[in-house]
Parts: sequence; structure tokens; C-alpha cells
Amino acid sequence: MDYNTNREKLIMPEYGRHIQKMIEHVKQIPDREKRNEQIRAVVSVMEILNPHLAEQPDYKHKLWDHVQFIAGFDLDVDSPYPMPTKEDFSTPPDIVPMPKEPLAAAHYGRNIQNMIKVIAAMPEDETRDRMIKSMAVYMRQQYLIWNKDSVSDETIFKDIERLSGGTLKVPEHIHLESVSDKEKFTRPGMILPTGNQPGRNQFRPQGRNKNKKNKWKKQQ
Repeated sequence: MDYNTNREKLIMPEYGRHIQKMIEHVKQIPDREKRNEQIRAVVSVMEILNPHLAEQPDYKHKLWDHVQFIAGFDLDVDSPYPMPTKEDFSTPPDIVPMPKEPLAAAHYGRNIQNMIKVIAAMPEDETRDRMIKSMAVYMRQQYLIWNKDSVSDETIFKDIERLSGGTLKVPEHIHLESVSDKEKFTRPGMILPTGNQPGRNQFRPQGRNKNKKNKWKKQQ
């Protein structure tokens, strides 16, 4: 499991790890035209996930500046604005203000809450269906991490409808692939048992047995 504690530090946490990974990916694209196309898509996603930014003056310019800041100022793309330098950011950029709207489901996160609104407003076509399925797969991953070791498609689909206020219904033809044993997700700080040990000990905190073992050695 790839826990946050083992990952590279977030440059601007308010945008999340996925945006940072997307920007790093764009940096590796050799074709300049393709880089330009992809970074414009990333900026659009940043805007979608933080719609409240539109209330700030010159917010698009800030988004492009934030892209370069996250990229370490070495992203070679054609920006519609003058490229910032490290000297322009002698102090970190202002923290992006977060909306005061409460989270309807904390285990899914605010980005999912925002994305559901965006998808609900899209025309009903294949692109919309693909986005719904991708989002549902991600939501299932989050659910499995923080709740229990199994969840039905119906539960995820009902959550999508609930979080959208009834405006987004998952088409009947959409189904999620089953989760294999190799794709099981565990809560941070927990490990799966090595043997087939069903029941209450299916998950146990790390380090507990180690402490008991050391104590037993001392008594010898």
C-alpha cells in the first residue's frame, strides 16, 4: 500500500497529490505540443476541483503560476501568462482558501464532492459515463480503506446519487469490476494477517506482537 507518509512531500496540499502527479507526468512528455495540451487539461482540473477560485481576481493567472510552483519552475510549456521564476516566489504563494461548505462524506473527500457536481452538469454521453465509472472506482477504493473489507456497487452508486442531491443517477449498464485479493486496501497503520485467519483478528495494529516478543525475550 502506498501510504502518504512514504510519498513525496506535497508542494501545495490544497490541490492534492493527484494534481502534483499529473504535473510531474506532463514534465516527462517529450513532445512540446502534447505537453501544452496536457497542462491545459491539468489547469482545467485544478479549476474544476476548486471552483471557489473563480471568485478571486485574475484567478487563471494564479492557477498557471501555481502549476509552475508545483513543477519546481522547470515545466517547459507555452503559458498564456508570463512565466514566474523562483525569485517571484521568495515566499510561498498564498494558501488557496478552502470553501466553508461542510463535507457530506468525509471519507470520499471534497474533490469527489466537487467532481460529482461537475459530472452531473455534463451532457449524457459516453464521456460522462466513463467519468462516472472512473469516479465510482476511486470512491470504492476510499470506501474500502476507511470502512470495511467489502462494498457493493449499489452502495457506491447510491452515495453518488445522494451526494449529487439526486441530480446524478448512475446508468444501469455501468458495473464495477470485482476487487481481487491483491487489490485489497487496508487502513493506514494496519496490516493483513499472513495466514487465513478469519474473524476479529483479520486486521491488527503494527508493532503489537513485536513488543510482546521483546518482552518475552527479556524475561528469559
